[in-house]
Amino acid sequence: MLLTLCLFLVSAGAIYLACEYFVNGIEWLGRKLSLGATATGTVLAAFGTALPESAVTFVAVIFGKTPEARDIGVGAAMGGPLVLATIAYAVVGIALWRNRGRLRRADMQVRVDHQRLARDQAWFLAIFAVKVGLGLVAFALKPWLGVLFLLAYAMYVWREMRSDDSAPEDEELEPLKLRPHQAEPAMRWVAAQTVAALVVIAVASRVFVGQLEAIGVALALPPHLVALVLSPVATELPETLNALIWVRQGKERLALANISGAMMIQATIPSALAIFATPWLFDTPLIVSGALTAAAIVYLWWLFRRGRVDARWLLPVGLLYAVFAGFVAWHFAH
Repeated sequence: MLLTLCLFLVSAGAIYLACEYFVNGIEWLGRKLSLGATATGTVLAAFGTALPESAVTFVAVIFGKTPEARDIGVGAAMGGPLVLATIAYAVVGIALWRNRGRLRRADMQVRVDHQRLARDQAWFLAIFAVKVGLGLVAFALKPWLGVLFLLAYAMYVWREMRSDDSAPEDEELEPLKLRPHQAEPAMRWVAAQTVAALVVIAVASRVFVGQLEAIGVALALPPHLVALVLSPVATELPETLNALIWVRQGKERLALANISGAMMIQATIPSALAIFATPWLFDTPLIVSGALTAAAIVYLWWLFRRGRVDARWLLPVGLLYAVFAGFVAWHFAH
């Protein structure tokens, strides 16, 4: 148990440190590729940090030898968006609130393109509604519909890459951590730091999830509680930490773009993989997960559509995850 706790803490620290290097490298990569700041967050950062979770779903649904093993992939495809729509946004709100003095903010307003984020929430909600609807019915052609989710993500990326967002040079960048004394580091150093940080994040995340599951067993927690509630929080830790780091730097636009982009990936790519390889039929906890995710997204859409968002208004969505955790614990206890 002592070794498990040590590995748990060390892996969590490694993820945070690697995220520091990753967000620094991904900002420089966005500048090198002449991408807008929001596109850097929604496409580059989101794809990089969502890759490990998508790999988990791929392995579970494609190589899983039992229905239970494949169900892990379905749970991951549903649990990821719920964590991002609730805990990740609440973390952004708390971080802005706690760091308002250091950032010299006279108010608690979230400084982002509100209408763009509102459109992102609407886009996600439409895809998510189809995703949940497919989980409620059974028919022969369902596996082929996974292609539609891949096309939806391709359209999203195309839209983001064509956006007229500000160029990354408009954002003040810290020196590249591998080359702190160079004003304009070479592309090879930017790519090396970003890829190396991503590898560390992927490895440390797997260790972190494994130790979390071991702690659950040691504490005699129900396996379903660990799989549906704790594991998704662990797998979405990189995105949450990226957002926390960017908010502390006063770059909430990048933070929320990263969350928004990661949510779009989680709504499409893992779902497509699971639809290809599993019956994609939901039990009660997954239906509740989908309903709470949709409720969080509708609330966030309403907030951003208003055009002014106080950081404290992001906190309530975090409570929806507590509701889900309580429901799962009650459901499997009875």
